[in-house]
Amino acid sequence: MSPRNIRLKAMIVVAIVAVSVIVLDQWTKSWAVTTMRPRMVAGGEGPIMLAGSWLQLIYTENTGAAFSLGTGVTWIFSLIAIIVVIVIIRTATRLGSMWWAVALGGLLGGAIGNLIDRLTRAPGVGRGYVVDFIQLPYWPVFNVADMCVVGSAILMVALTLFGVNYKGTPASVAATK
Repeated sequence: MSPRNIRLKAMIVVAIVAVSVIVLDQWTKSWAVTTMRPRMVAGGEGPIMLAGSWLQLIYTENTGAAFSLGTGVTWIFSLIAIIVVIVIIRTATRLGSMWWAVALGGLLGGAIGNLIDRLTRAPGVGRGYVVDFIQLPYWPVFNVADMCVVGSAILMVALTLFGVNYKGTPASVAATK
């Protein structure tokens, strides 16, 4: 298979993974807004316990980043997300590894999923809150986009540790070029 065909297939994988993440993320956030928010706000009910206190669903509106840091500078996170999206799309045109395509697709989908919230939710464009609703013990509340960003980062670290180059060449060969 020619390098051009491999790059094309990798870009298709990036797109399929990213779109899947965005659709799942936005669908689950919509569910949380229509189901969890009324339950928590108007009904005064607590979280939905799926596995006792180990896994529960609880609606929150995160105006910051991870661990709710930076709540006053949400626009910076929107700008960073836009830059990340551009870099991933540019990098996707040079991919030769399907595993890197999966990792970058997950990262792209997660970044766009949370960016959609920041661009479309109150208080305004680029400053909106992100809907979070999944709670694990000793961890901040998160969403599907967050899971995909973290999972993709873990996969990228593993690929790097195992010497898988994003271009699809062994890391030792890539280092000599």
